Amino acid sequence: MEDTVTEEYADNQAARGGRNRRRGMTTFRVKTVGWLFVLLATIGTTILPSMLGYQPGSDDMVAMTVLVICEVVSWTAVPLYAWLLVQGYRHTHSVVQYGIRLLALAIISEVPYDMATSGKVWDMNSQNPVFALMIALIVIAAVDWVRKNLQGVAKWAAIVLVAAAGLAWALLLHVGLRQGMFNMGVLLIGMALVFYALDAHENTMMMTAGVLGAVFFIMPAVGVAMLHTRRDELGYGHPWTKWVFYALYPVTLLLCALPVM
Repeated sequence: MEDTVTEEYADNQAARGGRNRRRGMTTFRVKTVGWLFVLLATIGTTILPSMLGYQPGSDDMVAMTVLVICEVVSWTAVPLYAWLLVQGYRHTHSVVQYGIRLLALAIISEVPYDMATSGKVWDMNSQNPVFALMIALIVIAAVDWVRKNLQGVAKWAAIVLVAAAGLAWALLLHVGLRQGMFNMGVLLIGMALVFYALDAHENTMMMTAGVLGAVFFIMPAVGVAMLHTRRDELGYGHPWTKWVFYALYPVTLLLCALPVM
């Protein structure tokens, strides 16, 4: 079964101008690396401050530097998840079901996310970035519909309006807002649009995403460079594997947050 799934995935990529490489990260490895960055951010927000004896407002520059490095390095994961979302959109049998799964994950993850980021069971200052993935999916699906059904000026006006609405939604709801300055939600949506629109033009896609990532504090551009080394293979063949990665996010948040609550 694994060979069949992998070959089907590779064939679909080739049909869209994708590339098969002998070396590089499979989709499984991209997901694994993305989760490791999420784990780093979560530990840096929950467990490390206690281990280092850091308190908000403290002048302990060593501890503060370590925590800032953990947070900033974790932003490398943003383009990885944006790319995975676009691939999920292209390969899903039902966009509606895919959106429902993301919405369910976002709702399930919200309380663990608030516990991990603010120490509260409920906090409206920042919403977990899975909501941004759901918004990005809606935006991409809407843009896809517009491209197929409208022409000329109306098409481009509708695309701009849809993209602007998605970005505004992420901004107003504080989706993925980190440290009050890094809006992960906006970057996720922007990256997803780049990967969707330029999928057939690898170098242009990566250069555009890299510039966008560099504007957002450099580290997301590093994630784009990592993504450029990918190869178009799943790297797994068991359907339940994807559910493990769905579960890892809220479980990681919860396990790291509970000891310090």
